[in-house]
Amino acid sequence: MQEEINLRRLVIKSYHINQVDFGIENKVFLDGKMTVNKDILKELIEEEPLIENIDIQIIKTNEHDRFTNTIMDIIPISTKVLGKIGEGITHTLTGVFVMLTGVDSKGIQTAEFGSSEGNLKEQLFLNRPGTPGKDDIIISFDVTLAEGQGQVRPGPTAAHRACDKFCNKFRTTLKKLNGHKCTERHEFYDKIRPGKKKVVIIKQVAGQGAMYDTQLFSHEPSSMEGGRSIIDMGNVPMIVTPNEYRDGALRCMC
Repeated sequence: MQEEINLRRLVIKSYHINQVDFGIENKVFLDGKMTVNKDILKELIEEEPLIENIDIQIIKTNEHDRFTNTIMDIIPISTKVLGKIGEGITHTLTGVFVMLTGVDSKGIQTAEFGSSEGNLKEQLFLNRPGTPGKDDIIISFDVTLAEGQGQVRPGPTAAHRACDKFCNKFRTTLKKLNGHKCTERHEFYDKIRPGKKKVVIIKQVAGQGAMYDTQLFSHEPSSMEGGRSIIDMGNVPMIVTPNEYRDGALRCMC
C-alpha cells in the first residue's frame, strides 16, 4: 500500500489577547494587549455612502447584559504571513472577536426575515464553534445604514466592507509579530491516503441575498477583500479543502 501523501501544510500561530482598551492606534502587542482607536471611523463612513454612522464599543467579560442591534457576523482577526488561504503560515488572535451589528437610520434592523436585536446575553450563545467564549473580549462594530438599506444587498455589503477595513488595521500589525513568541502553534496537513475511503463533508451556506450571503476565498482569512460572493457565482457547489476551510476561506455574512 502506498504511503500517505501530504498535499498542503498549514501552520497557525495564535497570540492570546487578555486586555483591550481604547488608545492612540489600532494595534496588537506581544504582551497580550490590544488598543482600539476610533479615528478611522470618519474615513470609513466617507468611503461608504450607504453608511451614516459607526460606533465601536469594547465589551469585556461579564458585560453582556446590554442592548445589541442585529448581529451580522462574529469575526476572528487572522492574517496570512506566508502563502495563500489553506497553506503556509497564519497568525491569529485568541481571546478577542469583532462583532458586526447593523440597523438603519429609522431603527429598522438589518435583516430580510428575522432579526437578532435585544439583550446580548440572550442573543449570543457563547462557547460554541464560531462564537466567543465566556472569557473572551468582544469589539462591537455597530453600523447605522441609510434609511431602507438594511434590507437590500448593497447596505449589508457596505457594512461588511467597512468592518473588514477596520480589521485590516490589526492584521497589519499581527503580520509583524515574532512567530517564535506565539501563544500556541498548530500544524495541519491536507493528505491523500491511497486505498482509504474518500470523505466529503457537504456544508450548505447562505446565498439568498441581502445580508444572507457568503464570501469565499478572500486574500485574508475570514475577510472580504479579494473574495467572491456565492450569489455572484450562481450558488453553484464549490470544492473547499480541509485546510482552506480551517484557514477561514468562508466568511458568513448573515
